[in-house]
Amino acid sequence: MSNYQVDKKGFYGEFGGAYVPEILYKCVHDLQEAYLPIIESEVFKKEYHALLKDYVGRPSPLYYAKRMSQRYGCQLYLKREDLNHTGAHKINNTIGQILLAKQMGKTRIIAETGAGQHGVATATVCALMGMKCEVFMGATDVERQHINVERMKMLGAEVHPVRTGNMTLSDACSEAIRDWCCHPADTFYIVGSTMGPHPYPDLVARMQSIISEEIKWQLEEKTGRDYPDYLIACIGGGSNAAGTIYHYMDDERVKIVLAEAGGHGWNTDHTAATIHRGTTGILHGAKMLVMQDEDGQIQEAFTISAGLDYPGVGPMHCNMAKQGRTEVLSINDDEAIRAGYELTQMEGIIPAIESAHAIAALSKISFQPSDIVVLTVSGRGDKDIETYLKNKDFAQHEHIQISD
Repeated sequence: MSNYQVDKKGFYGEFGGAYVPEILYKCVHDLQEAYLPIIESEVFKKEYHALLKDYVGRPSPLYYAKRMSQRYGCQLYLKREDLNHTGAHKINNTIGQILLAKQMGKTRIIAETGAGQHGVATATVCALMGMKCEVFMGATDVERQHINVERMKMLGAEVHPVRTGNMTLSDACSEAIRDWCCHPADTFYIVGSTMGPHPYPDLVARMQSIISEEIKWQLEEKTGRDYPDYLIACIGGGSNAAGTIYHYMDDERVKIVLAEAGGHGWNTDHTAATIHRGTTGILHGAKMLVMQDEDGQIQEAFTISAGLDYPGVGPMHCNMAKQGRTEVLSINDDEAIRAGYELTQMEGIIPAIESAHAIAALSKISFQPSDIVVLTVSGRGDKDIETYLKNKDFAQHEHIQISD
């Protein structure tokens, strides 16, 4: 049996590790030493699961999508992470990390965010715990996700627009790391995805693994077996994908399909399809697949989806893709918009544009009628309504009629 988990040195195969400035060495080393004893303790587990239940609203439903099942000729179940408090899967991770930060005696929290969902989730748990919160967000994303910016401010967070690079998620990550270098003693960096130096990829995956933990018993309840034939999720940095597949990584009966953001096409200069386009490099403290030029300079990612707008992908996913455990599809902007409208009009669920990439993957797979398919709707689409409206021409095709 293959093992896709992290090793003791923080690597997934050739990917991962901790490549950090000397000033952060102690911070990262302390976290490496502390995280497992804390999150595996009964005290942590009790508080974490109580908050997931009573504050986040877990378990999230596993919903049988009857009309979409008929369309795609399979038995499609949607894992409804969009119904969590704050509207996405991100809260699963921030609840866990802030409890860890408290245990480690940290008093100031920083975070990066792209679509704003991780920023909102971080600001939410900081309000809950009475801790200072500062969020770094690319100026481009501040503009296109302004509702989430106002939510963060309302929750008491300070939002720093980042104006370097193309002013999106990657630049926000870089700025957060710079801030961490300046305040290593009192600051805890709540990373939002399965990226960054070890132990973050493993820590985030463990916090999100509640998704697949629930899928197992929910599927057993609904179908009489605890595994699907297919798992489908969108992937940027990889947190909702990691949570969706965590308990199935070694189960070869389960086909894993991940949908990354193709932008205008993975073979164009306007894409965020890192697994298709990337080469091995180091970004934000870890060795991973990175979109870079021949000189190793990071290339700008491009996608309509702020949450998938990252020129790298977490080391766990790099390793699984390289080993052939996952099938990764590139979904273009127009395909994602079309899929978002399709789910909305067929099931009454408006997905985040990130999640719509996963919905679009359905049309690229040949299913059998008996196939049980679980697809994670990682977030709700309230934040993306303006983007959907601006791009509704993409949805004008034979199946979907959009009225003004």
